[in-house]
Amino acid sequence: MLRSIVKVKVGQSSQCAGLIRLQSTQAQPAAVTASAQESNVDPEWETALPFDRIPGPSLWQMMKNFAPGGRYHNVTLPVMHKYFQEDFGSLIHMPGLFGRKDILLSFNPDDFEKLFRAEGKWPVRRSMESFVYYRKEVRADVFKGLGGLLTEEGEAWQSFRTAVNPVMMQPKTIKLYVSKVDEVAREFMEIMKNIRDEKNELPDDYDQWLNRWALETMGVLALDTRLGVLKDESDEAKHIVSSIRQFFELSYRIEVLPSMWKYIKTPKFRKLMNTLDDLTKIVMSKVDHAVIRLDKNPSTDSDTQSVLEKLLKVDRNVAVVMAFDMLLAGVDTTSSGTIGVLYCLAMNPDKQEKLRQELRTILPYKDSPLTPENMRNLPYLRACIKEGLRICPPTAGNARAAGRDMVLQGYRVPKGTDVAMASMLLQNDELHFARAKEFLPERWLKEEAFPGGKNINPFVYLPFGFGARACIGKRLAMMEMEMVISRITRQFDYRWHYGELRVRGALVNIPENKLKFQMNELDD
Repeated sequence: MLRSIVKVKVGQSSQCAGLIRLQSTQAQPAAVTASAQESNVDPEWETALPFDRIPGPSLWQMMKNFAPGGRYHNVTLPVMHKYFQEDFGSLIHMPGLFGRKDILLSFNPDDFEKLFRAEGKWPVRRSMESFVYYRKEVRADVFKGLGGLLTEEGEAWQSFRTAVNPVMMQPKTIKLYVSKVDEVAREFMEIMKNIRDEKNELPDDYDQWLNRWALETMGVLALDTRLGVLKDESDEAKHIVSSIRQFFELSYRIEVLPSMWKYIKTPKFRKLMNTLDDLTKIVMSKVDHAVIRLDKNPSTDSDTQSVLEKLLKVDRNVAVVMAFDMLLAGVDTTSSGTIGVLYCLAMNPDKQEKLRQELRTILPYKDSPLTPENMRNLPYLRACIKEGLRICPPTAGNARAAGRDMVLQGYRVPKGTDVAMASMLLQNDELHFARAKEFLPERWLKEEAFPGGKNINPFVYLPFGFGARACIGKRLAMMEMEMVISRITRQFDYRWHYGELRVRGALVNIPENKLKFQMNELDD
């Protein structure tokens, strides 16, 4: 049973306050959770202000500020959130445009906790409606009525998640892939050596190479096969990577920014549908080949069966949709997280060297193998990844529909109201993290009495979400990042000479900079 959150009063020791970050946010005791869910109305409801009093922009202000020349036009996502907070405060009512539902934007971690604790057994995380439309209307012939974890809600979501959880969430399943994922990472190290210029800097398109590494790795994890996308001449690889990036960028344009696609099939909407068709055609052919191969050569030992083999035993259509979603959702997200961690380590050579010393204990030579056994105890590596994801998160935050009538910051929020939890700014705010702008992996180590701890709500930092709808690919994503960051740090001493890393708005945070890391190869 996971521990409940522990609150620390102001004035207690900094050591205790520092440890608050390490408490579990996963669940309160069953009795407490059940009790909270029995009540459908917040006890503050009667005295709270009405929903329509929540501050926020009008429809006209929204259209004006997102239009060319407006305050929010073409700004990066962190800047947009900063402007929203400056203009309207920590709880904002964003009016729905062109057929969308209204949504609240919260910058208060107490709201996050309240939403998560009351989400019920079928948490509602509103899906991208254009993606649902594509799967349910445009290509129902392919997806057989299954939206998958990305799009389903209610009982349909619960049924799908129940089917895939035993396969996707088991640590022993992840261990099966360590040597195969390491093989891809080692191949990627050779590519990185060869694509450097005379100053040992990586090329302008290194982000595309990193995406190709993530795609090749996800091919191993989702399809138990090598896709061959790390080959320089692979036009198909370039097309898949660019299409996935385009999917996230176009979805952001028509799902987050104002768009009339529900009334008029706009050029961006049509482009998104074409992009999804391209991806479906390519990815489903890969899935089909893998399914046929596994049908002909099934594994006899269930302990060595791949994720796809195990899912095929559960339900063939579920297996196909899950494999597709892993390939779609596991590329830009993982590469974005990896970029953030590498940037932080490149800007902090002392922390990079401390990590390298830890890695030398399991990798005495650069080509020493990574195994489930020797990766078991790497606390500083995991602390570096946590801290990198805090400073440079791959996404802007989480979202949920209110699971019951509740009060947030003194305002009534009816059940079913969508609330976006904008944690990106909070993770870099001194109100929540001591020395927030500094890269300090030590803050995540239990044995460190980290100075200057804050009485914070641990719901500020949830890079993989929370509860039943937490990211099902968390273990896989962490394994990928741990292995590629280990390999890069053991192979190279790396630096960054081009100012602050900037990200632009999309469903996944995409770097604006050219990723010209300087990679100086180490001696064994």
